[in-house]
Amino acid sequence: MLTINRKAIQERKAEFAAAGVEISAVSAEALAKRTAEAPRWAHFGAGNLFKAYHAMIAQRLIDAGLMDSGIVALVPGDFASIGKLYTQYDNLFLRVVMKADGTLDKQIISAVPEFLAANPADAAVWNRVKAIFANPSLQLVTITITEKGYALRGMDGNFLPELKAEFDAGPGSAVLSHAMTKLAALLYERFQKGGAPLALISTDNFSHNGDKLKDAILTVAREWQARRVVNSDFVLWLDNPAHVGFPLSMIDKITPYASESVQKQLAAAGLGGMEIVKSGRGSVTAPFVNTEEAEYLIIEDAFPNGRPPLEKGGVYITTREKVDMVERMKVCTCLNPLHTALAVFGCLLGYTSIAAEMKDACLKALVEKIAFDEGMPVVTDPGIIKPAVFVDEVLNKRLPNPNIPDTPQRIATDTSQKLAPRFGETIKAYKNAAGKNGLDVTALKYIPLTLAAWCRYLLGVDDAGKPFTPSPDPLLSGLQKELAGTRLGEPASGKGKLKPVLSNKAIFGSDLYEAGLGEKIERYFEQMLEGPGAVRKTLQDTLAKGA
Repeated sequence: MLTINRKAIQERKAEFAAAGVEISAVSAEALAKRTAEAPRWAHFGAGNLFKAYHAMIAQRLIDAGLMDSGIVALVPGDFASIGKLYTQYDNLFLRVVMKADGTLDKQIISAVPEFLAANPADAAVWNRVKAIFANPSLQLVTITITEKGYALRGMDGNFLPELKAEFDAGPGSAVLSHAMTKLAALLYERFQKGGAPLALISTDNFSHNGDKLKDAILTVAREWQARRVVNSDFVLWLDNPAHVGFPLSMIDKITPYASESVQKQLAAAGLGGMEIVKSGRGSVTAPFVNTEEAEYLIIEDAFPNGRPPLEKGGVYITTREKVDMVERMKVCTCLNPLHTALAVFGCLLGYTSIAAEMKDACLKALVEKIAFDEGMPVVTDPGIIKPAVFVDEVLNKRLPNPNIPDTPQRIATDTSQKLAPRFGETIKAYKNAAGKNGLDVTALKYIPLTLAAWCRYLLGVDDAGKPFTPSPDPLLSGLQKELAGTRLGEPASGKGKLKPVLSNKAIFGSDLYEAGLGEKIERYFEQMLEGPGAVRKTLQDTLAKGA
């Protein structure tokens, strides 16, 4: 069997080629040395999306001779995975593209020579991470930590309890555990060591991600300033775009958990050591990453310390206005809300495959109506990607691809953190239109239906009346407490229970009662409580009325 490590890719190239595996001609050892000496690109959050996309962008640039160093990946949690997934493979991994015809494109990625634990409690490793951040050669830090990684406050609007100790301790403390306090501490290290400019690029899937990242980092810095553990000069440095850029971005690449089916195909091709690792927190990773063919990354041109030629790796570099339009198109209309609708209804209706859901006439009709009937009227054509073309690809090629082993259960993770950008922005756009072009927020049907289904999903009982475990979500326990006593088969048991949920602006981006949708969502919710099969019936009835 072929195993992935530097020695093997040097000595067994012909065997890898026979197994259909592409290998870079650039020496992994030489690349690692140059990266250690003068890092240009670091990444915070070394998950599957990073391995499938960001690392591939760097690999393309390296192979084309356009970048002579790789990416340093910083792992913010689950530090034990570094040895299991990276160190024993010499920081190489396999990227697998699952094509619609069932074939696999396989390539060994060597563009990430170093995976480091972003762990302040490990002084030796943390000092190495700080040295990378302090190096003036560093030009950009990309970030993928999902929406919840930016959250500093809980459902009640107050700071998360664990943050008090991190605010009190300051940037030099070993107790830092939140992603935002770690990043703020690393930026403070850079500030203290000369303050060379830097771009921090959130590439997570939510509206105005760069703005949210900047707000979170500045909030941490100001809390430290209030406690006099940093001075005002640091805050001013962070807030100056000539020193620290926080570009907006839009990213799109469906990257499911590591697939057992793909693992078996790799073994059949002669590749060994491809064990799938499941963490205690529910994530699933492996020495390989499986992903779809389609990919988009659009970034605002705000790099105060320069950048690699990312556009040569397939990235669109454009204005803030263009990124905002593309991001709203994708996150608010053409993909993300459709994914969430399929996730919520899929869990309730017993599906374990997004592709299988797209064969369900009702679910396909639902996402088509969310996209075309309710989302598209408030989308602005960004000129880079045509909205109609994009959503057609999503609905007819990407989501139905049977070789993408994605599940509604994975997509349903952290849904409370996704509703504001994925649906709340469209609701706000309708409110702001105030009747212009015939738009009326109270006429929305399918977005409110999906939000009602999410509330129904929180009960942890599917449409057949069988209990299921909802996917991890930071607000799950609090939301379920609000719905305590709500029972399937007793619609009256749900009356009044949704008021504190639907009025929460942190979850939806606005008070849904003030928007004129709260009562409608309540009615859908109560209909879905009528008994087994009520979710399906409510979906069918709503679609029939809208026909």
